[in-house]
Amino acid sequence: MDEEREIGHKAEEDGEHASVAFPFDRMTVQRFRETFPRARWSDRRKAWMVPGKTAQQRIDRWIAREQSRVDPYAEAKGRDAYAFEPILSPYLSIDMDGFRLRTPYSRKLVEEIRQVPFVRWDGAEKAWRVPFSSYDDLVDHWRAIEAEAQRCEPEERRKRAEARKGTDYERIARRRAAERMRRRIPLPAEDLPPLGRAIATETYGIIVLDDITGELVDPGEVNGLYPEYPDDRVWGVWRVPSLEDLVRTWPSKVEPGEHERQRGWWIPTIEELREARRSARSRKRRMVAQPDPTRPG
Repeated sequence: MDEEREIGHKAEEDGEHASVAFPFDRMTVQRFRETFPRARWSDRRKAWMVPGKTAQQRIDRWIAREQSRVDPYAEAKGRDAYAFEPILSPYLSIDMDGFRLRTPYSRKLVEEIRQVPFVRWDGAEKAWRVPFSSYDDLVDHWRAIEAEAQRCEPEERRKRAEARKGTDYERIARRRAAERMRRRIPLPAEDLPPLGRAIATETYGIIVLDDITGELVDPGEVNGLYPEYPDDRVWGVWRVPSLEDLVRTWPSKVEPGEHERQRGWWIPTIEELREARRSARSRKRRMVAQPDPTRPG
């Protein structure tokens, strides 16, 4: 769909949006859209994003109505099921409104949590909220959720980082980081993208090209850092796009095909642009919020 899909974990945390996921049903979606005409679907998060500071409370009321429509005793059944067979985990707590789930962050973990019907992100509490009626679904996904949460704990991340030291993986990661700092990208000499316009790439996401140097790429120099491209390449110099760059960019109406993927760049779709715009807005807000060290206190 072509509506705006302003998404992202940070967007869910900034207090301006609330999110909700539920099993697809045409009538349910229709009732949801009638109640929340400004809601937008997030392909990345697999959830509906509802703007507004009171979005969370409005979603709660809508969920309650939907649950009573399907099964007026669903909440009581979920409470009884938890009392009979509780999930005992430091990541899960319970209150009068349902379950509260707090975990470390990872994209994989968010995708797994989103599989639980009527789950939503509570930006004020920095936690996922799951109604009692979704307890059976939470149990079905719990093993994967807890395993991924444990894997993302800081100590587990540190252990994996220690284990990678001195390995080929670490050496390639360091080379990739150094290559990114050079702000260059190999481009097909016979099919160059436009300068000064936002383009999407496999390696660096959405970027803006400022220059084409004309220097040929040495395949041995970049072995393992970029996809294996079939044609001769020249170096392009890129930068991170500003919000103004992204707003000016006219999106492609179709997804990139095999040809675009092979050449390494394409015109971004509306979904790609909106995600990039969200990130650009966040960067802009952070820059505005940072104090100027040259100004007297």
